[in-house]
Amino acid sequence: MGKRQIIKIDEEKCNGCGVCVPDCPEGALQVIDGKARLVGELLCDGLGACIGRCPEGAIEIEEREAEPYDEIKVMDNVVKAGDKVIAAHLKHLKDHNQDDYLEQAGAYLKEHNIPVPVLEEKETNLPCGCPGTMMKDFRADESAAPVQETSVSGLSQLRQWPIQLHLLNPQAPYFKDAELVIAADCVPFSYAGFHQRFLKGKTLMIFCPKLDTAKDVYVQKMADIFKNNNIKSITMVHMEVPCCFGLMALVEEALKLSGKNIILKEYNISLKGEIL
Repeated sequence: MGKRQIIKIDEEKCNGCGVCVPDCPEGALQVIDGKARLVGELLCDGLGACIGRCPEGAIEIEEREAEPYDEIKVMDNVVKAGDKVIAAHLKHLKDHNQDDYLEQAGAYLKEHNIPVPVLEEKETNLPCGCPGTMMKDFRADESAAPVQETSVSGLSQLRQWPIQLHLLNPQAPYFKDAELVIAADCVPFSYAGFHQRFLKGKTLMIFCPKLDTAKDVYVQKMADIFKNNNIKSITMVHMEVPCCFGLMALVEEALKLSGKNIILKEYNISLKGEIL
């Protein structure tokens, strides 16, 4: 065994709804005794397709000692579920650049005389995979797109630097008595009125809950900021794609670790730049 990323389920938060189960084509999740359970470490790839579907925020990714992921064991499960799940699993691997596992899966299918699905680059209606990486083209909708409210002055509302969580100092003076905005780093590019609607008069931190790897470091740093500064409120802004909901889970974990009771507000931004 060695350290790797793998999901962790908070049984106190989990209500056993089972929404996460279909989003794990690897078959690593099952609802047992009213709770979602990780039934086999070697089946979990640690990429977190299940995270965004959990309505209770009970699933997160952690780095710990775990059995190595086994693509062959996974394929034993996947092929039993049929062609659509096979295609979903392969696209899941492709979207996350897991070329070695994708090659193993293809070899498995060929060895068992199972047709290898052709994976298109365009968006599909697959039951799983990673919607956050699916290609979308909005140019055809430009003429009908609503005009968003933007700053009349056109001036930036940014009040500090740096803004990326990895670079922030928890002792920075701009955290004292601050109203804090924590945003997934795609949000300001997607929502045209970000500066005027969310950032004006506030302190900003950004990170990517999908691609950034220092999750434990992020949680500890946010906890230090919450604990050592009189933070008045926290506004969380993330995208609608499933993997982006991890931002909310990390912030809530940090808040719990800090022991503070701070007002939380959450906003979900669509891929077309609208508040949902």
